[in-house]
Amino acid sequence: MDTSYPQEDYLPMPSHKREPSPTTSPLPRDHLIWSIFNTIYMNFCCLGFVALAFSVKARDRKAAGDVEAARRFSAKARCYNALALAGSVVLPLLLAALVITGVIHLSKLAQESAGFFTYQFSGSNDEDK
Repeated sequence: MDTSYPQEDYLPMPSHKREPSPTTSPLPRDHLIWSIFNTIYMNFCCLGFVALAFSVKARDRKAAGDVEAARRFSAKARCYNALALAGSVVLPLLLAALVITGVIHLSKLAQESAGFFTYQFSGSNDEDK
């Protein structure tokens, strides 16, 4: 007989609704939808796919009744999802900032060097005199 579950769970439910005991913790979330969106829309370095794998493992462990393993896999899925989301938001912003600063720098450089290219030759040379 499996002794990992309390015996009271196997007793028939009374007619009134039983309140959950305060010692039982809620089941961990598997973050499956977040992982799917990170895999499909914002897949950065395959972190969304890794998060999806851990989300599926967390869901399987939760269905099997292993809450502790489900909690570990859920934490890993949440971590990879957060990393994928941060990478997918931060890197394009960083790239846009680099492009903008590069354009600004090149425009200033072009304005400063415009005087060199617009040198006009006059008809009279002071060196000839």
